[in-house]
Amino acid sequence: MLKFFRAASVAAVTFTLASAVIAADAGFAFENTQSTALNATTILVDAAQISADQAQADLAKSGKVTATLADNGDIIFTPGIGEPSNSDDNEAIAASSLSDLVRQQDTNESLSAEQRCLASAVYFESKGESLTGQLAVARVVTARAKSGRFPTTLCGVVFQKSQFSFVRGGGMPPIAIGSAHWRNAVAISKIALDDRWESPVEGALYFHARHVSPGWRLTRLGSIDNHIFYR
Repeated sequence: MLKFFRAASVAAVTFTLASAVIAADAGFAFENTQSTALNATTILVDAAQISADQAQADLAKSGKVTATLADNGDIIFTPGIGEPSNSDDNEAIAASSLSDLVRQQDTNESLSAEQRCLASAVYFESKGESLTGQLAVARVVTARAKSGRFPTTLCGVVFQKSQFSFVRGGGMPPIAIGSAHWRNAVAISKIALDDRWESPVEGALYFHARHVSPGWRLTRLGSIDNHIFYR
């Protein structure tokens, strides 16, 4: 169903980024190559966009959504988001929704360094958002590691300089590992790594928070919760 809306493709565009100081809550994930000019002056607060998108953000609380095509070509997601992955490499897990699948995950297992890096990205970028929004963030990280355009490990992607705003000085803030937010982040990271559930913005390599407008010349795939996703 969602693949119908993803027919558009664009030629690859390389970018360089000038340094932009953005609060950690902004949730930026962008490429840092040598051919784009993206600086602080191109990042503008867009009050009209915030107002227009607020209803959608309030709705996206479940583990499933439907997709509608807006007049401007964007895909807009509303409850019930997402669908099971059709990957042949994994055993099927009986789950009627993403939230059901999250409940099936064992979040008490020890994590590898790679799993922890991915879960940390989900935690800091999207804790408190819908499970679908968290999965979309996780899939951006995994897609980057497979793309050939970013570091090939999950930790390399997360700690790449000037990419994720929660990473500062080569480290990240403390994590409340006993919290429900962390348990959800761990579960979502497992699902993303195992290709157990497909993100409605599958293939996205970039995202930013709704309340800023960086003016990226990228293909917009859609918006979920507080983030807008691109490839």
